[in-house]
Amino acid sequence: MNDVLITNALLFDGLSAELVPAELHLIDGRIAEIGMGLRPGPGTLELDARGRVVSPGLSDAHFHAYAVEIRTEVLETMPLSYVALAAQHRLAAALRRGFTTVRDVAGGDAGIGEAIRRGLIVSPHYLYTGAALSQSGGHSDWRRVLDPGCARHGGHTVEVVDGVEPLRRVVRERFRTGAHAIKIMTSGGVASYTDPIRSPQYSADEVRAVTEEASRRGSYVAAHAYSPEAIAHSITAGVRSIEHGNLIDAATARLMAEAGAFLVPTLAAYDAMDRRGEALAMDPIVRAKNLEVLEFGAHAIELAVDAGVRLGFGTDQLGELADDQLRGIRLHAEVLGPLATLRSAIHGNAELFHPQGAPDPLEEGAPADLVVWNGDPLADLALVWDESAPRTVLLGGRVVWDGLELAR
Repeated sequence: MNDVLITNALLFDGLSAELVPAELHLIDGRIAEIGMGLRPGPGTLELDARGRVVSPGLSDAHFHAYAVEIRTEVLETMPLSYVALAAQHRLAAALRRGFTTVRDVAGGDAGIGEAIRRGLIVSPHYLYTGAALSQSGGHSDWRRVLDPGCARHGGHTVEVVDGVEPLRRVVRERFRTGAHAIKIMTSGGVASYTDPIRSPQYSADEVRAVTEEASRRGSYVAAHAYSPEAIAHSITAGVRSIEHGNLIDAATARLMAEAGAFLVPTLAAYDAMDRRGEALAMDPIVRAKNLEVLEFGAHAIELAVDAGVRLGFGTDQLGELADDQLRGIRLHAEVLGPLATLRSAIHGNAELFHPQGAPDPLEEGAPADLVVWNGDPLADLALVWDESAPRTVLLGGRVVWDGLELAR
């Protein structure tokens, strides 16, 4: 039996700024009891938090385990065995940073999902969509204008599928093989060559076919979309989460709020590509498109908050940029402040991931996915976003990273 008692803790529930003194008893991967004066039994591992803050683990709603190379045309031609082996290092690093759940919105499959379930890979809880779906000539169709015109179908992170019935078949197969949700590209994007960023993609009938299939499975659709036109096109066809959304306007933000949709901003991606793109020899086309959306990301969050849109948190780091994952926390806090940022990365994402209702991550019986921070992150958010700041991470009640050396 896995039996852990965390003592001398200040509990941050991810919602309220109030920190509550508490002890947590964890049994077989779940929170068995929260209170004071709890008594350990024989064989209980005691972790003395020494007055530090304990919170639910963070989550990243726009993670890319399989995007091990920043150049899509190179990534999509790599052997999948190499991609999966490299992906495990990206997953383990995210867990060490305090992300106990990640949603991979352009990659993943039943194989890596099973390896994680069996404990062969050290990983956060892993929610995958499989390869994202794109129309011909859409975002992440990496063929250039003069490339051969033959259709490119399945890839590691994107699959080109056109037409209502082909889309229905692919979506059904995704769910058969364990997908958490479905990702579609409904506007142009930064990391592709021939599609204007603002243009809506897929027909309304095609988008609706995908959302209908997902809804029947009790799941949902996440859409890559930047412009008001593309966002409205997606939301009116039943999409649940808009990824990026940098170019949104106030009217479209209100439409999202009325539909109960989520916005998952990914500020870290544009910041990283702007700062590091030249050193990584990113294509000039990609760097120019990144500049087009970079300056609007923070304003998009402000418009969404003003309209009452529910916010998630994502990072969208490709290739070598993965080590900038925590920088997203800092950038979001510059817009939202520490409390709202942590809310979005804990409760906002949990609500997004659970269309039928999100469980309370700190109720008795909940999975014991926790982080012990080296102080109060609400007073000093650098305790979260600074990669060098020590932390202890528990996944399913087991210490998987002990930067604070609590387990003695």
